[in-house]
Amino acid sequence: MSLGELAKVEALDAQGRHTDAIAALARATGAGDLDAMAVLGRRLLVGDRGPCIPLEGARFLLEAAQRGQPDAQERGAALLAGGLYAPQSWPSALKMLGAAAANGSRTAQRQLAALTGRADAGGEWARLASAVDLPGWLRKPACERVREDATILRFPELLPDPICAWLIERSHGRLVRARVYDPIDQRETVSEMRSNTTATFGVAEVSALDFLIQARMASGCDVPLTHFEAPAVLHYETGEQITPHFDFIDPRSPDYEKQVQVQGQRIFTFLIYLNDGYEGGETAFPELGFQHRGARREGLLFSNVDAHGNPDLRMLHAGQAPTRGEKWILSQFIRRRPVR
Repeated sequence: MSLGELAKVEALDAQGRHTDAIAALARATGAGDLDAMAVLGRRLLVGDRGPCIPLEGARFLLEAAQRGQPDAQERGAALLAGGLYAPQSWPSALKMLGAAAANGSRTAQRQLAALTGRADAGGEWARLASAVDLPGWLRKPACERVREDATILRFPELLPDPICAWLIERSHGRLVRARVYDPIDQRETVSEMRSNTTATFGVAEVSALDFLIQARMASGCDVPLTHFEAPAVLHYETGEQITPHFDFIDPRSPDYEKQVQVQGQRIFTFLIYLNDGYEGGETAFPELGFQHRGARREGLLFSNVDAHGNPDLRMLHAGQAPTRGEKWILSQFIRRRPVR
């Protein structure tokens, strides 16, 4: 899409004429403009200032990807990795991610660099993608049980350092004040109980590497990838915290039964510690009299329900404030039923 045509679309959006902007993208797509097709696909996928037609959006993205548009290839790799509106395939996802990187997508290049530990592929991005050890990556990671009286598992080497650094880097600029769910008003709101910031990666932002990280966690807890909510990176400056809370869907919520019936209870929480170099900041379980100070690369899995699937009140937990430095973790909720 020429800079002039793109400027016209941006001007229409700036005027609030989103329907006209979508129409302009559709006309350019119909004329064979792959850049317009990629932009239109992304917008339709999530309803960005226009209709939400995810199947049509995915179709445009995958068509543009097959025809060599690098941004569409990067998004297409994510769709194939997660099985989002397309058949799930790790080999196809990596092949498309390698093609995107070879065609100049910096986002794809950063993912492959983090995944392989190779900051510079010397232009051989496709070969680098094909050399990823998928069986090794998807193999069940080593873990140890932390408590005998509760399901809390520690994974000492869950992610390599480059991926931890990539997760932190891509979260800069996306952080917003974390919110809590108010079961009375049935909405998320800012609260003093949670002063940290967070970056969540939904369908529009989630990457092939995000799904590979989720797949590694899925191997660790034996729950299918489709049961994973959107991943979130949490950031705690010195003094920031989240006070004691539960991660299960609260039975006091007015729509509790409907939520659990449709999406299932949040049965597990998986944390991955992304950095060192701070003091304090333990994950505390006051009812169990237990605190855990995670180290970079380490995963911590705990169950939010008891053996009968009911909310486990012993799993009250808190993210304590760092007393020096800043803390980064990946937080992942896992449901009993598929969420996609």
